[in-house]
Amino acid sequence: MSELRFVHVGFGPEAVEYRRAWDMQREVHAARFADEVPDTCLLLEHPPVYTAGRRTLDSERPLDGTPVVDVDRGGKITWHGPGQLVGYPIMKLPRPVDVVAHVRRLEEALIRTAADFGVETTRVEGRSGVWVLGDPVEQRPALGGLSLDFDPRLTDEEFDPRLNGPEYAPSNAGQRREDRKLAAIGIRVAKGVTMHGFAINVSPDNTWFDRIVPCGIRDAGVTSLANELGREVAIAEVLPVVERHLQDVLENAELRPREIEEAAPAAPAPA
Repeated sequence: MSELRFVHVGFGPEAVEYRRAWDMQREVHAARFADEVPDTCLLLEHPPVYTAGRRTLDSERPLDGTPVVDVDRGGKITWHGPGQLVGYPIMKLPRPVDVVAHVRRLEEALIRTAADFGVETTRVEGRSGVWVLGDPVEQRPALGGLSLDFDPRLTDEEFDPRLNGPEYAPSNAGQRREDRKLAAIGIRVAKGVTMHGFAINVSPDNTWFDRIVPCGIRDAGVTSLANELGREVAIAEVLPVVERHLQDVLENAELRPREIEEAAPAAPAPA
């Protein structure tokens, strides 16, 4: 695979407004499709913003009418903002594109990044991204004095965690010793070239996630490197580590087209 170029777009006071970064992605995407630039990863922070992928439901959006930017990536609703490192790898992949393999490579780079900071993370079946696993259900504290066997998030279709305060807030998943997402991934592939990417929570104010149902998942929450380590962690501290692991994983990947299963021959019509 070709060398991966990193572009630092803006951090801290120079954080990049989401729509401006989206326009930049489209420009780089067009240039990469035309082979005018190499594979490129944009790295940046955003000012606070909610973005919703194509599968987002109305019941997962902010209740107070906070604006949400609807985007053309996969996945559901999430938040971006200060203290979160966002990466948009714009890469040309062989066709037919193996989207799952690309997501797994991004997850691997972020799992390695977390490990370098002493945070053990993993994948969760059916849920993209990078996760810190909680305690087994039987060892977790009860919610509202009730056994977790009666967790209303799982048993009551009308239960809305956005209306039920800190006890069910995604930002408090660590206190409840539940599974919690450290890094989210949502991508789009057009003309064989990827867009969008990942966001790893370094030291954001995770209460921003309490106003939505992050990624549409009601029975887990969010975390950050700072939360897990119990200390402040700066974006500048994480940036070179993420770059190193992205470079190692993506540049050394053996890219292959997605395998297409041949359709079985049709049975002959009865005589």
